[in-house]
Amino acid sequence: MAKPCVGYLFSYEIFSKNHQSTYLRSEWEFISMADELLRLNGIYKSFAGVRALQGVDLTIERGKINCLVGENGCGKSTLIKIIAGVYKRDAGEIIINGKEYEDLHPIDAIREGIQVIYQDFSLFPNLTVAENIALNEELANGRRLVSWRNVNRIAKDALAKVEVDIPLKARVEEMSVANKQLIAIAKALRQNAQLIIMDEPTSALTEREVSTLFSVIRRLQKQHGIAFLFVSHKLNEVLEISEKMIVMRNGRVVSSGDRSEYDNARLIFEMTGRRITEKSYDFTPDLNQPPLLRVEGLSAEKVLNDIQFELRRGEIVGVTGLLGSGRTQLALALFGMLPTDNGRVYIDEEEVVITSPQDAIQHGIGYVPEDRLTEGLFLEQSISNNVVVRIIDRLRNSMGLLQTRQVKEQANYWVEALSIKTSDPELPVKTLSGGNQQRVVLAKWLASKPRLMILNGPTVGVDVGSKEELHEMIKHLAGEGMGILLISDDIPELLQTCNRILLMRRGHISEEILPKETNENELSAKLIEE
Repeated sequence: MAKPCVGYLFSYEIFSKNHQSTYLRSEWEFISMADELLRLNGIYKSFAGVRALQGVDLTIERGKINCLVGENGCGKSTLIKIIAGVYKRDAGEIIINGKEYEDLHPIDAIREGIQVIYQDFSLFPNLTVAENIALNEELANGRRLVSWRNVNRIAKDALAKVEVDIPLKARVEEMSVANKQLIAIAKALRQNAQLIIMDEPTSALTEREVSTLFSVIRRLQKQHGIAFLFVSHKLNEVLEISEKMIVMRNGRVVSSGDRSEYDNARLIFEMTGRRITEKSYDFTPDLNQPPLLRVEGLSAEKVLNDIQFELRRGEIVGVTGLLGSGRTQLALALFGMLPTDNGRVYIDEEEVVITSPQDAIQHGIGYVPEDRLTEGLFLEQSISNNVVVRIIDRLRNSMGLLQTRQVKEQANYWVEALSIKTSDPELPVKTLSGGNQQRVVLAKWLASKPRLMILNGPTVGVDVGSKEELHEMIKHLAGEGMGILLISDDIPELLQTCNRILLMRRGHISEEILPKETNENELSAKLIEE
């Protein structure tokens, strides 16, 4: 039940028609919430005795772009779900539009104008764009018959506010990630959104799409007075879009303030409690030794064209390009998941034929996919089972039965070797943070002792502290003689981790770049050149 905020000291009431709440003014003190959309005071939340939030205080003003940052496991997701009414707080106050909610439900948050756009966008892939945008409004109005004219009108009006042109009759599953994001925003606007919370909105977007999204956010803020809470691990984007920074660590808000008070170094320090300075990877090839991998004229219809490059033991070669440039298709072709028309692949100067993942694995190639959740892990299975799945046959006895002790030993070894943070390797892998899940995917492949690792977006959705640790791990593996092909659109990651970078355009390697001969701005400019 909601109740109005109360202030004292010679007060009298002022009624606000816009926010349907009562405010109080004193002769010498003005206690007005007119500019305050949301306030959290002393929020606590625990799960099975583990404290997720510890006395969180947070204020969000109307029409302001806020950015929430913190390492995986710091409590960001829990905080978002409490604001949205999905989780019930253990203690503390929630005040929205001047009203204090003792028991906030999702419908209460929606009615107060709070909309959350999660990473999966919460859209129906088999429905059209118009149906997705208009569905909630049609249900709320209790319509028993569908008026397609009304559905199209609602969707058209919503997309007009976002100022994008998306076919209303197209199915959402046919849309790009960027368009799905815009559809989700348009849908939120039809719910009279005052605050839009966006959880990792740019994790799968190109630089150009990120720029478009930021333009939409600023336009909605300026024209409609909408506030945003932007949650991201990409600090360069956070610093570009934010007006107010909110930093969490270990379940607490450890720092907040105006964007002008923060730079990259301070954000990293506030998030991690330590200074992080990555060194570039130095590699001097031994030209007397044959390359570990040599690719000649590799082609696949419409997606790859005459790919040629070499990769030596101990080398980290980066591959980058815009979405659709062929970078992921190159990984899939080398791992036997994309049929090729032409070309040859040599490993240690021996020509190999790779037509399936089994062929690739047999030749010592491992692949960490772009989407670890759907392609890299068995989320319901234990951490232990995920670690040993690639070497399961080696752990059977003569009767074909798994040797439980050896499975446990292998799992414990890799959990310790890769510093996977867990209280028990038998817990489901879905209980881990993004950074630790990525460590499990690496452990799965490292256990099989590959010669070449293809890493596709290895740090997507990973916090800055875990990212630095993963980079050091990758450099260590290369230092021990493994060849690494690192596919990424994270420019700082490529410059800090790779000794060479291959730039792809339209399925072809157009340029080779040495990190020591370029910088972030130059490489970003090359990336978006047509």
